[in-house]
Amino acid sequence: MVAHRVHTVEISGIRKMFEAAPPNAINLGLGEPDFEPPTEVIEALVSAVRDGMNHYGPSAGLAALRDKVAERYHDRDPRTGRENVIVTGSGSEALMVAAMCLYDRGDEVLVPNPGFVLYGPDARLMGATPVAYSLPSTRRYLPDPDELEKLVTRRTRAIVVNSPSNPTGAVFPAKIVEKIVALAERHDLTIISDEVYDEMVYDGKFASFWGRTDRAVIVNSFSKTLAMTGWRIGYLVAPRSLALDLNKMHYHIMACPPTPAQVAVIAGLSNGTAATRAMAREFRARRDLVVRLLNQVPGIEVVPPSGAFYAFPRFTWDRTASEVATALLRRGVITTPGDAFGSLGASHLRLSFAASRENLKRGIAIIGRYAESIEGVAPG
Repeated sequence: MVAHRVHTVEISGIRKMFEAAPPNAINLGLGEPDFEPPTEVIEALVSAVRDGMNHYGPSAGLAALRDKVAERYHDRDPRTGRENVIVTGSGSEALMVAAMCLYDRGDEVLVPNPGFVLYGPDARLMGATPVAYSLPSTRRYLPDPDELEKLVTRRTRAIVVNSPSNPTGAVFPAKIVEKIVALAERHDLTIISDEVYDEMVYDGKFASFWGRTDRAVIVNSFSKTLAMTGWRIGYLVAPRSLALDLNKMHYHIMACPPTPAQVAVIAGLSNGTAATRAMAREFRARRDLVVRLLNQVPGIEVVPPSGAFYAFPRFTWDRTASEVATALLRRGVITTPGDAFGSLGASHLRLSFAASRENLKRGIAIIGRYAESIEGVAPG
């Protein structure tokens, strides 16, 4: 018999759609850049393997990489140092490490609805209860600080936030960030801030939780910024005393992050941000294209995403999100049903625009033809 915790989680709706896809389907489902890592990153990985850097490293990561990450956060808090940084085996592992370190059985954790598919399950696996706060399209997928205040109980331990957001693309203004910080300080909460898409902001300015409070744990990754999703390298930034405990949990999950990949990341960070900026410029252009095309589809409403590389359109058809996503899959385009991200994702689809402009045009054209085929929906 398997442990009870196995029954508290399910395979994500993202993976279900991806693995059920027919050959040659247009992939607007998975959230990964359709770029390759910069040349210097690939060459550094190959050299590291050939030069014998294939052995265990420090549990918290190579000192040179931790220093590079700390430097990246100096504009948010100049006191940030190596001791604040733990290199992890992906942002997903970083989220699990934070959950293992911070959540106890009986705790409550505030999580976004809609929100990334791991936040609630990570809490449940620790015996905690995820309590959803709403991010409706009517608020442009931004949290309501008054609602957060009402959801806090004596058992609330932490709040998970994600800006830029997966799946909605919303970016929290600094004013909302400050209100969440004040809430955490009033109620003795830890903020787990997933900032994986912080380099991909198209409207406004990104506001990090780091440097605003000593209650923040930052989750980040190199998967998106260096287009290396399959390499599985991420990191945590945390107050130094908490970082020691986070590293203890990290050790018990994977001992240490892979050495050659860390060497490659150091090369990428040492070469500046030109490749990441170029990728973000292309995503901005694709964002504009996707919004324009979706606005031409009958029965579709879309809030333009301000960051990340997802659109989260709402449809008005008398269908469930899973029914729509399955119908589109049969027509050759992979999307993700919005309710995979929570109940407020019902009547939504998540579309990744980390795909070529040609595939975006073809995929949204399929969505348009599907919309026109539904009884009662007039062609636009």
